Amino acid sequence: MRIVVYGLGAVGGTVAAGLARAGVPVTGIARGAQLAALQSGPLLLESPAERIEARIPCVADPRELELGADDIILLAVKTQDSGAALERLALAGLGGQPVYCTQNSLANEPLAARYFPNIHGVNVMMPCAMVAPGHVRTFVEPRFGMFDIGCWPGGSDADDARLAEALEAGNVACSPSEDVMTWKRGKLLLNLSNVIDAAVGPDAQDGAIRKAAREEAETVYRALGLSWRTIDEDDPRREQIRRGTIAGAPRAGTSTTQSLARGAAQLETAFLNGEIAMLARQGGLEAPVNAALSRLGARLAGNKAAPGAMTVGELEDWIRS
Repeated sequence: MRIVVYGLGAVGGTVAAGLARAGVPVTGIARGAQLAALQSGPLLLESPAERIEARIPCVADPRELELGADDIILLAVKTQDSGAALERLALAGLGGQPVYCTQNSLANEPLAARYFPNIHGVNVMMPCAMVAPGHVRTFVEPRFGMFDIGCWPGGSDADDARLAEALEAGNVACSPSEDVMTWKRGKLLLNLSNVIDAAVGPDAQDGAIRKAAREEAETVYRALGLSWRTIDEDDPRREQIRRGTIAGAPRAGTSTTQSLARGAAQLETAFLNGEIAMLARQGGLEAPVNAALSRLGARLAGNKAAPGAMTVGELEDWIRS
């Protein structure tokens, strides 16, 4: 078995480093400066508990790989890049091998199912950051993160069991689930605040906006008969991903904030808040707060705004407009 990690950003890089350190066969697909860094040297992973360097074979395109029947694909690109990645996997001859969608949002699994038959969801709990080419950090311990995995749209199979075993060896807590999308719907509720953090900063007095976005999403879920799960405060699994600090490392912002800081041309907001807006419209409902936040993501990226450039008052005006 080989695990092919498509996208070696913060999440993909953390997973790949853990797997490589454990001796699990892993290959990465990357681009740009990250590709150059990993082809010339090791990937550095820092966590509150340790610092490791791992050599990861890395290519620019899946067509450079000879995909095998026992390969597992971890799709770890941003949701807005999934379509192009799936096209490249199809061109490379991927067939029935399992494809695991590690991204936030609910959009990746049905998109991947347009191309391939063996699709799985992954609920990712891994606060991490891309520091520089060849350097990633995860801010939890003693594990590097925690995944719930399962077949899409439901169930669990032998592929989940063998991936869970590999991830556990790589210091990522992993539990197969019979209904992984309930976990991903719960995670989406948390991610609705990503664009708010990006717009006004993580310490702004924006609690009312966050609450409105989440309550609106929960109303949509209930109206459509969609269940969700989140990790309870007393869930013992929380002990596997305790927040920690890394000397000299600032607190990592959300994935949306990190993308905005890098000057990304597109944010994932359309697949987070926009997912709720779409579900509402499909059900003949309205979700005005999340619809406005989805449009805000496009505005922030299009204007190359700096993280935290808006005031809470400006954000409130935007939502009302």
